[in-house]
Amino acid sequence: MSPAAPDSNGSDPLAAPARPGIGERLSQLIRHATVSAELAERGPEPFEALVASLAELYPLVHERLELERVTDFGLLFRWPGASDAKPLVLMAHYDVVPVDESDDWRFPPFEGRIADGIVYGRGALDDKGPLVVVLDAVENLLAAGHEPAQDVYLSFGGNEEVYGLAAVAISDLLHERGIRPWLIVDEGGAVVDAPLPFVTATAAMVGVGEKGIATLRLSARGDGGHASAPPTITAVGRVARAVDRLTPGTFPARTPRAVTVMLQRFAPHARGLGGVALKVLAGWPWLTARVFARLGGEPAALVRTTVAPTMLDGGTAANVLPSQAGAIVNLRIAPGETVDGTAARVRRRIRDPKVDVVVVEGSDPSPQSATDNAQFGLIEAAVGASYPGTVTAPYLMMAASDARFFHRYSGSVYRFAPLSMSSAQRASVHGVDERVTVDSLERGERFHRALIVSLPR
Repeated sequence: MSPAAPDSNGSDPLAAPARPGIGERLSQLIRHATVSAELAERGPEPFEALVASLAELYPLVHERLELERVTDFGLLFRWPGASDAKPLVLMAHYDVVPVDESDDWRFPPFEGRIADGIVYGRGALDDKGPLVVVLDAVENLLAAGHEPAQDVYLSFGGNEEVYGLAAVAISDLLHERGIRPWLIVDEGGAVVDAPLPFVTATAAMVGVGEKGIATLRLSARGDGGHASAPPTITAVGRVARAVDRLTPGTFPARTPRAVTVMLQRFAPHARGLGGVALKVLAGWPWLTARVFARLGGEPAALVRTTVAPTMLDGGTAANVLPSQAGAIVNLRIAPGETVDGTAARVRRRIRDPKVDVVVVEGSDPSPQSATDNAQFGLIEAAVGASYPGTVTAPYLMMAASDARFFHRYSGSVYRFAPLSMSSAQRASVHGVDERVTVDSLERGERFHRALIVSLPR
């Protein structure tokens, strides 16, 4: 990426000072309990209050950008650029997951407490922190008089945690208007230390694709009656046997292209024999699949479709044979497979025609975006401007994001929140004591500023 040209007023938009108080702005947004899964109980007021806060916190964004409400929970801003040939879409969501009241938080989860340079609260990382760094970057560039080379869209959803219908509507709307995003950046990876064993470099992990998801319900029926005279196998036993047959090896292991490129990029930064091992694995994808599958956990999840039984039901009393029983199984689908194909494999693996397998919901894996194009290079350069010396590497995202709805209309969709996250911080996402450092927010703002000012003309 070539250095950004000065604006028409002769100023360097990257050299302009950032507005202070980014941590306080995030703190204010955290105070709005925008829990989408509890919309029925809480009502829409927290969401509308957050939208009103955005107008107060980012006056230039609301004065100079076009804002369109898409469904009740979608916000679409358009910043007209010098050209509309290669539009950029920056995404985030402002809803959060619920808080378990029995969890022991250091500070109340919706207080937005700032202590020792750290902002605490639900949504600090997922995804109000990434939302704030986008808006701060745009506000700062507007204050500096910058005009982007291309149209810039800000797409914010308020129901990502409950499937993301706002993002679906925004994606469809852009498509209907003939807008084909040149680059899309949503939440996903982060800046992490020691991304793999033996790798000493700090890495910006950029999701170039995401696994699909399927929820299956297994169910079986049986004769009810008294538990004192049970049949050879009950409905509960039949479902339990079916679940037991869904071992980690249910699906074959294959190495996605993103994992191979990730190993190639990390190999020069690994110590001793670790570097040799990574080079070997990068050159032999079939070996990588076998090794990662044996390691289990996250490595195994990178190379195969995972199967996780998550819920069981059946029975009304301890001494009564249930007439029916069921189980819910969650699958994260690897690239190259489909929802229908995974359901068919589960049926074959269970080998029991008396167990019904029904797809409750599902979406196929996304395509994998390229890493050798100008768009990925733009992200890599912006990482260098905000986190000097950091290695930018692709990976396959295992969770679901709103970005999956944009792959239908764009081939360059990436998932990266430009925030530094320790392993403890990553564990706090959807967990206890979710938090982000103010320094990381400031670096995230610089990332987006660098990305916007470097759009090609």
